[in-house]
Amino acid sequence: MANIALRLYSALTWSIQPLLRRKLRLRAVAEPGYGKAVGERFGRYPQPIDSLLMQNSTDLLRSFVWVHAVSLGETRAAAILLQELREQIPGMRLLLTHGTATGRKEGENLLQPGDVQVWQPWDTPGAVARFLVRFRPAIGILMETEVWPNLVEGCRQRGIPLVLANARFNEKSLRKARRMHWLARPAYGGLAAAWAQTEADAARLRAIGAPVQAVLGNLKFDVVPDAAQVAQGRAWRAASARPVVMLASSREGEEAMWLDILKKNRPPAQSIQAPAAIKTEASSDAPCAGVQWLIVPRHPQRFDEVQQLLQGAGLRVSRRSTWAQPPQDADVWLGDSLGEMALYYGLADVALLGGSFAPLGGQNLIEAAASGCPVVLGPHTFNFAEAAELACAAGAAERVDGLEQGMAAACALARDAGRLAPAREAAARFASGHRGGARATAAAVLRLLERGPRRYHIPPPWA
Repeated sequence: MANIALRLYSALTWSIQPLLRRKLRLRAVAEPGYGKAVGERFGRYPQPIDSLLMQNSTDLLRSFVWVHAVSLGETRAAAILLQELREQIPGMRLLLTHGTATGRKEGENLLQPGDVQVWQPWDTPGAVARFLVRFRPAIGILMETEVWPNLVEGCRQRGIPLVLANARFNEKSLRKARRMHWLARPAYGGLAAAWAQTEADAARLRAIGAPVQAVLGNLKFDVVPDAAQVAQGRAWRAASARPVVMLASSREGEEAMWLDILKKNRPPAQSIQAPAAIKTEASSDAPCAGVQWLIVPRHPQRFDEVQQLLQGAGLRVSRRSTWAQPPQDADVWLGDSLGEMALYYGLADVALLGGSFAPLGGQNLIEAAASGCPVVLGPHTFNFAEAAELACAAGAAERVDGLEQGMAAACALARDAGRLAPAREAAARFASGHRGGARATAAAVLRLLERGPRRYHIPPPWA
């Protein structure tokens, strides 16, 4: 049954390739990165890549260590692991793959001479086979959630150990996997190992057949924020006459919710048509009176959209890309840069966690805590459930029922110096107290490499 299911799935992924190409063309209009090297997604590689490959090496530690980090968050987690891997495997050559343009852009910063970066192959038997035959990795490391049936099967046939690192698996994912158990169970069961973030993740992974070997924690606790960025942010905060509250990694719809709440709390005497209708809330008795707002959208393609939304409501917007020192005076500061979250968390007194106020599962709060920025969470944190609960228990975060309560709570904390200082200290302690997962994961990878490859099977005809 499993073999039949895989054949049907393979036929489906093969048949929808034209739709994938069309989707990439459309996405490339807003994000040009999606139009880059499209052939790589189908296992077609340009000749210059061949010159980087080691044709006759039998030394596994000189072969590629393949890391797949689908998007921005996974790439940042991969960066933490790669630092440890390079320390434990001197001379390691990295093969880095992604699925999104933001992930690939971030991943460029992780490359060293001799490394290769390409797109993840689309999950057809042919594309996967061409990818694996071309690069012949010694091991494959999937970050967090990315398990694809043909990718697992292709590695199994060639004796390439494929592992799931920093693995998270929520209840929604488990329900979906159980509905498709005939496909999901062989895929998860075909992994060489899975290293879970939490005991709850481990239990759910085992329930679908994954070979969970250990619970090693969340790699993102090992992040060390850029000290220069944090210092710059704090210097700019010191120059601000108002407390700074940040809507961090906001997702589509959350900025409009924020704006509606701001309008709702406007003094009744103000006209909705007045250009400064919301701005003058700063002098009112509203919950967030006197606060400087900072909004940092999760996805860069939405920077212009968010600016237009805010300006359409009569707000003066200052974008990070236009700042000199200090930030320009405005009703809202808009963080429109990548790779500067440490600066934004240093600038903010308190952060509202994006993705947690709409039912999107929440974003990673660990970087905020490591930067000493306390967080206010909405009800939807299923992507980082245990980290969210631990942060609340440690005093590094506070949970509320909705965005309106969250805005009021964040503004109140930002204005209360007596509460804010202990919350900052609690956030930093929380982040530092859960480190060590990256070193343990790198050591587990090294043990698998030292065992050598499993028996190689004869590649199928399409390879």
